[in-house]
Amino acid sequence: MYFAALLARTEDGWEASDTELDDVETLADLTDLARGASVDDNTVLAFIEQEDAWFGVVRVDGEEDPRIYVSDAAAAARSSYGEILLTDELLGREPEDDLDSLVDLDGTEDGEPEDDGDEPADADDAVPPGPIGDTEILEDLGMSSKELTALDGDALTEIADVLGCGEILEAVR
Repeated sequence: MYFAALLARTEDGWEASDTELDDVETLADLTDLARGASVDDNTVLAFIEQEDAWFGVVRVDGEEDPRIYVSDAAAAARSSYGEILLTDELLGREPEDDLDSLVDLDGTEDGEPEDDGDEPADADDAVPPGPIGDTEILEDLGMSSKELTALDGDALTEIADVLGCGEILEAVR
């Protein structure tokens, strides 16, 4: 079970809204959704959580690039919503060349089997377990990187409590 919400900072505090991710396929889509919820280009936080397996926070400040934190990259990689957050940049990978993704060097087209499945996956493609991303994403809002990386269980509620909007977040759950 997934939960996703947007927290938009306003002059009067925070506004929360439950959000559907059905039409979100990329980080750019999620960033656009967050910018649409922004009040006067103030900070917007997108929270995504899969029960107790992992959570992610995407911070959008005006037109700046989004900042991302994921509590467990390996768990998120097994999730369609988690894959949205695990960009090549975040994972320290070189972006895939569009031409290479259409036709592999061995001549097979995308989608065709390349091997018999006996070979292990390329080690460079492995997603590391544990936290990944910007651990200082919430520091100026009151949560240290040490506190963020120590969270488990109902982490989004704990984050919202630190931000002073726990009740607002719970109202949209």
